[in-house]
Amino acid sequence: MADDDYDPPRVARQLLRATRVGTLATSDKGHPFASLVTPASLPDGSLAILISRLSEHTRHLEADPRCSILVTGTPETDNPQTAPRATVIGVADAVNDRALRARYLTIHPYASLYAGFGDFSFWRLKPAAVRLVGGFGRAYRLKGSDVAPDPEAMTAVLAAEREVLEHCNRDHTPALAAIAGSPGDWRMVAVDVDGFDLALEEKVIRIPWSAPVKDAAGIRQELVRMVRESATQDTRSK
Repeated sequence: MADDDYDPPRVARQLLRATRVGTLATSDKGHPFASLVTPASLPDGSLAILISRLSEHTRHLEADPRCSILVTGTPETDNPQTAPRATVIGVADAVNDRALRARYLTIHPYASLYAGFGDFSFWRLKPAAVRLVGGFGRAYRLKGSDVAPDPEAMTAVLAAEREVLEHCNRDHTPALAAIAGSPGDWRMVAVDVDGFDLALEEKVIRIPWSAPVKDAAGIRQELVRMVRESATQDTRSK
């Protein structure tokens, strides 16, 4: 992405959408405490985590829900400092929500083994602020509203999601494998304004749109573009 085209809010949101692992920072009676968590991005841009009450960080959140989660992308070179990263800052709250649970287990299917245990609970962190470091010389302070998706587009895409998933998984599995770039029975498991997630058994990968979509028509246009591009690449490789 050229500097003139660099869009910090979109870069930050794409990082959050693609994240599968992060570092949760909580307060242990005023002392910083960091631990590994596995977030999942929700349609509104919030992050969901599944944590055990037996863990220290859960007890910290119950005493003081102010926290942050750091997520990191892929470094451009062998130097880890070239990796884009975003720190989400906000107040976490424990939630009992079927849609959140379903979304989380879609992104982290292996977690279904313990999600029903009595000591585990889902928590949601809605970004109040985001600190984005896009690499050397790229540091931005963003408001939570800066990285939030357009509400109308989010609602429209959510309304279309079930039909899109059913249609693609029923009629276009070869196209999904082509988009994934790997053979197999890939399934589309989640869609949002910024992209979608493909799953092959417990492996889940993130595929971003070229630009945020607003509705089902935008989703169709992006999928057609991706299929054409994958076909072109396949032709060139032969």
